[in-house]
Amino acid sequence: MSISSHPTSASSSPTRASARRAADPAPGAWRDKVGAYVALTKPRIIELLLVTTVPTMILAEGGLPDLWLVVKTLIGGALAAGSANAFNCYLDRDIDEVMNRTKRRPLVTGEVTPREALVFATALGVVSLVWFAWLVNVPAAWLTFGAIAIYVVGYTMILKRRTPQNIVWGGIAGCMPVFIGWAAVQGSLSWAAVALFGVIFFWTPPHYWPLSVKFKKDYAKAGVPMLPVVASDRRVAAEMLGHTVAMVACSLALVPLADMSWVYTLVAAGLGGWFGWLTWSMLRKAQGRTRRGPGAMKVFHASITYLTLLFVAVAVDVFLPF
Repeated sequence: MSISSHPTSASSSPTRASARRAADPAPGAWRDKVGAYVALTKPRIIELLLVTTVPTMILAEGGLPDLWLVVKTLIGGALAAGSANAFNCYLDRDIDEVMNRTKRRPLVTGEVTPREALVFATALGVVSLVWFAWLVNVPAAWLTFGAIAIYVVGYTMILKRRTPQNIVWGGIAGCMPVFIGWAAVQGSLSWAAVALFGVIFFWTPPHYWPLSVKFKKDYAKAGVPMLPVVASDRRVAAEMLGHTVAMVACSLALVPLADMSWVYTLVAAGLGGWFGWLTWSMLRKAQGRTRRGPGAMKVFHASITYLTLLFVAVAVDVFLPF
């Protein structure tokens, strides 16, 4: 299956895009163009991915890793994530045009043509792989290639339009930064890295499904079978709670695997209990047992807080004197 075989071709781009490209360049056009390319990379997603990378590198090193290695890993990771996200925008431009949440993306508005987006995504991907292989190490480069392939081919091209479990297995790509960060420091992986991978793997559905609940009509209109579109709120909440339990278990498994202190243990248990309570309350509300409970977006934002604070605790714990 090749990228060019996607059902939406460059020739089907909106006519308004052609009109925009035919217009004379206005002052600040270059700045707008650069902004459009940056938007293709989905910077907010990249930020979250990189938040997990640095603490992982600190844990792998058992202290502060070489600063230049951290910088090189973050730059390479940003390039790779930007490539994967730009490919996603290219492949999903027909969906993005239908959904209110994404109808202002550069490929829909015509700020960037499909050909430009494809070249840009490919260039970022190639540069990221060369960057890792040359400046970091080959294992990290291979893991980076795997992350891009899983997100672009596994999630975007195969799973997203076919199964409500799309984000579960496609979310593996979002777990790869911990493997890449660990391999950048150690040149290999360990069971501690696997535990961190598991945290993000089980965190992804409770993080993304609440967003899908909010934009359920959008996904239904676009024909994307996200779980909240095809299943009841009760089932969605139940699966979120199940994933949360597994996520907390992985966070606590890190204690013996990486010899974490009681401080990290308490933080991981506390954060896990808090987020578990939110998903449990969401389930009770969906079951009709109570009218009170967190809204979908509250759980979505809480998931970001949970992951950020947990990985901060991972980094801080390394420097504790006990």
